[in-house]
Amino acid sequence: MLGFIVRPSHQFLSFLLCPGLQIPRLSVLCAQRRPRAMAISSSSWELPLVAVCQVTSTPDKQENFKTCAELVREAARLGACLAFLPEAFDFIARDPAETLRLSEPLGGNLLGEYTQLARECGLWLSLGGFHERGQDWEQTQKIYNCHVLLDNKGSVVATYRKTHLCDVEIPGQGPMHESNSTIPGPSLESPVSTPVGKIGLAICYDMRFPELSLALAQAGAEILTYPSAFGSVTGPAHWEVLLRARAIETQCYVVAAAQCGRHHEKRASYGHSMVVDPWGTVVAHCPEGPGLCLARIDLRYLRQLRQHLPVFEHRRPDLYGTLGHPLP
Repeated sequence: MLGFIVRPSHQFLSFLLCPGLQIPRLSVLCAQRRPRAMAISSSSWELPLVAVCQVTSTPDKQENFKTCAELVREAARLGACLAFLPEAFDFIARDPAETLRLSEPLGGNLLGEYTQLARECGLWLSLGGFHERGQDWEQTQKIYNCHVLLDNKGSVVATYRKTHLCDVEIPGQGPMHESNSTIPGPSLESPVSTPVGKIGLAICYDMRFPELSLALAQAGAEILTYPSAFGSVTGPAHWEVLLRARAIETQCYVVAAAQCGRHHEKRASYGHSMVVDPWGTVVAHCPEGPGLCLARIDLRYLRQLRQHLPVFEHRRPDLYGTLGHPLP
């Protein structure tokens, strides 16, 4: 299992990652391997490649699209078959009123641009948190935080509306009242088959609720994705710990694309986008600033791990009630 990182640059350098594996025109910043005891013999080139994009969204939707499109095109050039964008990839507004004003329906112009981008690049896109005006917009005047999954032809194959809204007040980080502008989603989305495996959709604050991840795993998820915009206080304390915990307890890959840096005078995000394997090892991560990291998804390894450590066979739903039950 290999992970590596790309910083946005007009000149990429060749770098020898390990004997026999060279990534052309790629600035590689780190790579980590899983423990030897869990290694398998698959050639890394046979494994599907995912790209995890890290951006600093602002209220300028077109500028945000240009940044995301540049990273998606770079991901396609490097051979990724699926690119993950973070929560609020479309914009981060200064206040709830601006959020509502900038929001669009799924059939609006912005999602149309991403549909065209997916077709142009020939890869799947996980659009991690779109400010969606739903069918009830006229009645509610509120939106949904919607995770949209596009296939390589630009078709919408799944949508998940964030079920856990972030209404918190963290000292030193500033208040967050997502429910001022957003309606919680009514249900979970069953895992979706993609070229890299079956993906379970979630968004940011959802990662604090293991019931959700367990339900997705028991419904067949092999990859959990948590596109996020974590704050500067909760990020250093909880971000990596929570992602690794979700990976270990579900024996899934976890992919977390993140917002980073200062969006405007009122808000900043922690960044540190990463991919965690089912053993809990961080196999790829982004440093400070916009960019992307890449990782290969090894489902043979995942299945081997689940066979050696069959925790789902040992669960006691008779004791836990509905905790961790699969989706209906």
